[in-house]
Amino acid sequence: MSIESILNAESVAIVGASKDPTKRGLQTIRSLIDEKYEGRIYPVNPKEKKILGFPCYKKVSDIEGDVDIALIATPARSVPSVLEDCGQKGVKGAVILAVGFGEMNAAGKALEQEVLTIAKKNNIRLIGPNTSGMMNVASGLNLVGLQDTPKGSIGLLSQSGNMALTLITEARLKSLKGFSYYIGVGNEADIRFHEYLDFFKNDPKTNVILIYVEGMREGRKFLQQAYQTSIKKPIVLLKSGRSLTGQRSAGSHTGALAGMSEVARSAFKRAGIIVIEKSDQLFPVAETLACLPPLKKNKVAILADGGGHATIAADILTDLSIEVPELSEKTRRKLESILPLAASISNPIDIAGAADADPTVFADCAEILLKDKNIYGLLVVGLFGGYGIRFSKSLGLMEEDAAHRMGKLVKKSKKPIIVHSLYGSEKSHPLHLLRYYNIPVYDSLDVAAKCTGALGEYENYLASYHAKTNFVLDRGAKRKPEAVDLINRAKNEGRSALLEHEAKHLVALHGAPVTHDFLAKTAGEAVGFAKNISSSVALKIVSPDILHKSDARGVRVNLRTEKEIRKAFSEIIENAREYKPDADIRGVLVSPMASDGTEVIIGTKIDDQFGPVIMFGIGGIMVEVLKDVAFRVLPISYNSAKKMIREIRSYPILKGTRGNPPGDERALNRLLLTCSEVIASYPEIREMDLNPVIVHEKGISIVDARIIL
Repeated sequence: MSIESILNAESVAIVGASKDPTKRGLQTIRSLIDEKYEGRIYPVNPKEKKILGFPCYKKVSDIEGDVDIALIATPARSVPSVLEDCGQKGVKGAVILAVGFGEMNAAGKALEQEVLTIAKKNNIRLIGPNTSGMMNVASGLNLVGLQDTPKGSIGLLSQSGNMALTLITEARLKSLKGFSYYIGVGNEADIRFHEYLDFFKNDPKTNVILIYVEGMREGRKFLQQAYQTSIKKPIVLLKSGRSLTGQRSAGSHTGALAGMSEVARSAFKRAGIIVIEKSDQLFPVAETLACLPPLKKNKVAILADGGGHATIAADILTDLSIEVPELSEKTRRKLESILPLAASISNPIDIAGAADADPTVFADCAEILLKDKNIYGLLVVGLFGGYGIRFSKSLGLMEEDAAHRMGKLVKKSKKPIIVHSLYGSEKSHPLHLLRYYNIPVYDSLDVAAKCTGALGEYENYLASYHAKTNFVLDRGAKRKPEAVDLINRAKNEGRSALLEHEAKHLVALHGAPVTHDFLAKTAGEAVGFAKNISSSVALKIVSPDILHKSDARGVRVNLRTEKEIRKAFSEIIENAREYKPDADIRGVLVSPMASDGTEVIIGTKIDDQFGPVIMFGIGGIMVEVLKDVAFRVLPISYNSAKKMIREIRSYPILKGTRGNPPGDERALNRLLLTCSEVIASYPEIREMDLNPVIVHEKGISIVDARIIL
């Protein structure tokens, strides 16, 4: 059933209605009255005859009229019977406030499943449980109890009632923007995040979607829906929970590096979502996107009445990939004609006290700057809006004139202006006028700059959108019988991982370039195999019980002579037994030494929320220390692989530095795509590491491989 009918409900039953002012059963009825909800209100309480003038019913099925939605404000244990009664009445949806379900323990999970089964049997859609409620701000359907929620075009989804209260309060106190809907998503027992996104995508009252999320049940469906929604309406999201204690016991480098925030951030960004890291930036970014058009190009001017603010703003914008370009000669001449000699005419522009006498200089400069063909937006930083407060009312009147002019300028030029002002939280009429004209004002320079960056980020997404992009893996389509045999053999032996040579063989079946290795049981065999290799060799321990060979001192490299090989073989076996006395030692792998190049790592893992993901970064034994890696949700395209490679901090090393030749990026791209194919083909693989992969001027060499089942 569509969720539209319950989010726009024309009748509501309050189960657990009460006369106690501390209970949600009374607070909600008061909210519906205060918000002038025009739908029908049915309190349900077998002990009361009337509440606030509304007749009470013993149960929902006793209500004469239709009921679109029921707010269930009773304890968790009562919910199954209440839902059964709602089913008899034909109720379309229910909001379950109670805690004590899947978020608690095994018994809670069982109760949640029981509730879901009843709801599905009766065709009832559920919001929650463990939710603060929902609110259709325009219609007055307020099932939350929050008063004076400002109306507007921002659709809010939150898994925290406190965060929702924070955002709504911030909008009420600091903004002229407001909300179309608020939905407390709760445990997602039934209605999931992606369904709400689909609703907001098509809702004419919603222009921007604001999300606070702690975890989601169907991450891939959310990403697919977000990608399709973001092209129409920007999505702004903050995800909490950046640490994973479970990283400590991760079996692979990829598992240790793929923390919740890294994977989620990459996944969300790929879906076109504006990801926020700091809670105080969440509403401002949504507000900005509701007010202003995106930057057509990431080039802005900074207009300041002080050098410090200007310099800091330029630094922040640069970090956000927003360019602060040089001004045209024509623009510079025009600015010079109206600004004092002490002014800095380069971008950023410091007006050097000119506004102390006449704040309309801000509007004069803005008009000049936004006519520059190389400038696509303006960030005003400093004291605007405070000259009338600091000096005289006459200056305040001049600021009002400047505010009117800047407001009209945004509409005419279709180029955004954002203002940072130290007086952003003061009662300043010029700043109020700016907000009236949809020019956002913030008292934090970091927030104002972040909002400017978000306008550029959203435009970048719109420009790169490709309708055929999807987040669906073609599972098992390219499975190789020989690879399946390797996996089955390991499982039959009770192993949770393939041995190195098995892992290499599996990826080689899909076209990956691996070294030609030999498994030696004795030192003599190792010497014999080495004679068939033209270069020097490496010896590595082979044991299903030793995942990290370096930790066990189970690797020796650059071995040339028979004496070196025999000695290394003995030492490796001895070290392995010392490291893990009961280890099942299968032998020692003899491998040719790869030629020089740059060491990188390619890895995959199964993320709890988003499924298979891939990682790329600078490799070797220091990978977990450097943490210079990039993540993507699989599958990936050639262009996505290319961007992964280029976004790590150490990319200049791959391009070639200090006389070293550049690495073979095309070969790396192909290997990333091969890894994507491997993971799609074998759902049995939980994690895979190719580390290191040596990138040569021409070609690549997979030196070590690990596959965990």
